[in-house]
Amino acid sequence: MEIVNTYNLVKKYGETYALDGLNLSINKGELFGLIGADGAGKTTVFRILTSLILPDSGDAKILNLDIKEDYKEIRKNIGYMPGKFSLYLDLSVYENLKFFASVFGISIEENMDIIYPIYKHLEKFKDRKAGKLSGGMKQKLALSCALIHKPKILFLDEPTTGVDPVSRKEFWEMLKMLKSQGITIIVSTPYMDEANMCDRIALMRKGKLMSINSPKNIIKDFDEVLYEIKSDNMYQLLNDIREFKKTKRAYTFGVSHHLILEKDSKDEILEYLKTRNHKNIFINRVEPNIEDCYLQIESLYE
Repeated sequence: MEIVNTYNLVKKYGETYALDGLNLSINKGELFGLIGADGAGKTTVFRILTSLILPDSGDAKILNLDIKEDYKEIRKNIGYMPGKFSLYLDLSVYENLKFFASVFGISIEENMDIIYPIYKHLEKFKDRKAGKLSGGMKQKLALSCALIHKPKILFLDEPTTGVDPVSRKEFWEMLKMLKSQGITIIVSTPYMDEANMCDRIALMRKGKLMSINSPKNIIKDFDEVLYEIKSDNMYQLLNDIREFKKTKRAYTFGVSHHLILEKDSKDEILEYLKTRNHKNIFINRVEPNIEDCYLQIESLYE
């Protein structure tokens, strides 16, 4: 059952397209990811779907409610956690929760059952001002405030940006728990490794949708041979493999480089690198991940 639909959404800022004809359909109960670098249009999608801004053209429906005509009803049924921490820094943890509950005409106690698995990490800090919390704790408080009214759909805009790896892992475990309770979760992230946590993902670039599928199927559709390559001079190695005439794409990936060649060029590039005085050359075929797939698909739009 589809509960979020967009129809040719367009949004411009000056001459720049933030969204350029975006069509999306998201199913009830999904953990859905919007994946892309800064400037891909992820935040603009969220601001339109949460009725904070209007598109220049196109339309969207949330729970079969029109974003323009039914925005008040939509706001009762969604939770939104923006990318920038936006709670009241001079209020305590408990005071922030109390305020957001009051906005929806409820008390914290009424819906404590849904937020307690998250709130229990905050409980001993309930009297601490939000501005004094760590990044991970601010994240948990913002999520608790977004959930306090039991929304049917939760929008999370780059929720783990700037958060330490342990808190990132904890956060995704919380999202899995919320999904098991039937909440539809739409999350944006620039971190490609987080895409694997989603049921389906939309790969975005400059306001356009490049691909939409499950992470597994996107990786399955990768149709090139991918190599990992290293040498004793990694900086020069990248320059040299990019200059090799049969290189299709080459980019840094962690402590190595990833390389895609024209067919049957592995032996040729090894001989080529030896002429460039590289030592301890290591090249090995590897399986692609979402980042490799994103870059492959992105190259088709350049």
